[in-house]
Amino acid sequence: MTTTNPIYSIEQDYGQSIWMDNLSRDLIESGKLKDLVENQGVQGITSNPAIFQKAIAGNEVYDADIEKGIKAGKSTTEIYETLVFEDIRNACDILKSVYDQTNGLDGYVSLEVPPHLARNTDDTIQAAIRYFNEIGRDNVMIKIPGTPEGLPAVEAAIAAGVNVNVTLLFSVQSYIDTAWAYIRGLEKRVEAGEDISKIASVASFFLSRIDSKVDDRLDARLQEGVSEDVASKLISLKGKTAIANAKIAYQKYKEIYGSDRWQKLQEKGANIQRLLWASTSTKNPDYSDVMYIDELVGANTVNTLPPATIEACADHCHPGNRIETDLETAYRTIETLGDNDVNINLDQVMDELLEEGIEKFVKPFDSLMSSLEDKAKQLATV
Repeated sequence: MTTTNPIYSIEQDYGQSIWMDNLSRDLIESGKLKDLVENQGVQGITSNPAIFQKAIAGNEVYDADIEKGIKAGKSTTEIYETLVFEDIRNACDILKSVYDQTNGLDGYVSLEVPPHLARNTDDTIQAAIRYFNEIGRDNVMIKIPGTPEGLPAVEAAIAAGVNVNVTLLFSVQSYIDTAWAYIRGLEKRVEAGEDISKIASVASFFLSRIDSKVDDRLDARLQEGVSEDVASKLISLKGKTAIANAKIAYQKYKEIYGSDRWQKLQEKGANIQRLLWASTSTKNPDYSDVMYIDELVGANTVNTLPPATIEACADHCHPGNRIETDLETAYRTIETLGDNDVNINLDQVMDELLEEGIEKFVKPFDSLMSSLEDKAKQLATV
């Protein structure tokens, strides 16, 4: 362990956990995941359909298990689940030491319910509970999208004792709704006389995609031909929305978890649902590749980073407790987007991002299922 790695400072000095947004069987079997956990400060893993599509499609390491599935007469969905559940279990086992050392704060591995269920409450509940039970690890988290249909599923899953990672959160309001869904789930569990001290949850609040979309709109306004003053205003807003939005969400987090209603649950052993910063790889090469880490370090939060961003952070992150700095600027940034000469409807942007986010998981999931089907046919004829 090297204490000069900024990741350790973020975790030890500022109380933010660093998780990695990546998982594959190669990562597990090569010992790389174990090394990342033991020597590079990674305290959790998140996955999604795009990550598994990249991991499984065209990778021979899965062929033997696919063949077994074919011989056992399994469907493509059942083969997919067999492959993914095994990877998740093995990753959970590697992270179990972190889970134990942190008393269940960290050490989680997240797996998403099928993305086609994003608008289906009942099927999401069934899938979340089944995934959790079949994987059979205390440190697995089931990812449920924070859609209007997903949030009642979050509440029901929490009430059933499932650890939940609520994903695809873009707007501050969607975060607020998520926090209360978690709280209602815990309250139902208390009413049923069940223990709530082992339930864990994170709310995954997305970042870089917001800036990409808002910046595109700012550029479109600039191309319309505006006055020098307006141009200066538009330029000053570029790359600022996501971090401002996240800082405001953190203030809402403090309000909710400072409430009397929460205190009653905390007295019964409830754990805070932490905000998790997601989509943290910087898309614009003009911006710092660690801007979504440096600017959002803060207590009781998680930041999940793709491998390249972990390397960048280990090399040149500059930790500091910045999540509550420049709050006036953050509020002003969000307010200014609605000015007549800027004219960006942030609610509309967030709605679009949610729809696109669902689609960005549906497409790779469908592609993976299709490639599994092709591979099954190919192996069946060998």
